[in-house]
Amino acid sequence: MLQSPKEKLASELRVLCIAGSPRRDGNTDLLLRQIAAGAASREAQTKTVILSELDISPCRHCDSCLKTGKCVIDDDMQWLHTDLREADRVVLASPIFFMGVTAQTKAMIDRCQALWVIKYVLKLPVAINPGKERRGIFVSVGGTKLSNLFQPAIATIKSWFTTLDISYDGELVFSGIDEKGSIIQHPTALKDAFTAGQRLADANLPE
Repeated sequence: MLQSPKEKLASELRVLCIAGSPRRDGNTDLLLRQIAAGAASREAQTKTVILSELDISPCRHCDSCLKTGKCVIDDDMQWLHTDLREADRVVLASPIFFMGVTAQTKAMIDRCQALWVIKYVLKLPVAINPGKERRGIFVSVGGTKLSNLFQPAIATIKSWFTTLDISYDGELVFSGIDEKGSIIQHPTALKDAFTAGQRLADANLPE
């Protein structure tokens, strides 16, 4: 069966889902799975990366990337850099630790200094497929109900997305969620996540 132009574009869409929690099968993992399922329901290609299972060293600030745009640390960030540059959509999920993202997430973000060099020093496209609009969202939960609970993390994610030439499409965040799996008791969270994945995959596709 032949695909319509919209179906063909959707099937070519690459959605990279990044799990930043050190706890497996926790609240952000559950939300991220629903977002991936929502995107997949629109025929998008999805890939989930679990940062706690990867070998990612902290940035050394050695400045070795300034001439080449390539990090000299030989670990899993080498291929993750490629995934980040190839993705059409990026979903980053991290719970809030001390008003910020997790250590695993921050280490990954800091190691994108090499991509910052590509964009701002070498003046080259970050995206491997330039010309396609890249979009992303932030997913998070936090145990307290502070009014500004997510703002420091959102500022970090926006800065990171800007470096990657990814438009910030907003966030899906839930406060007062701490115990493992408690997001399941939220009346709309999982459905909201599935819908968010659909919307992210649908963005900018022709009607």
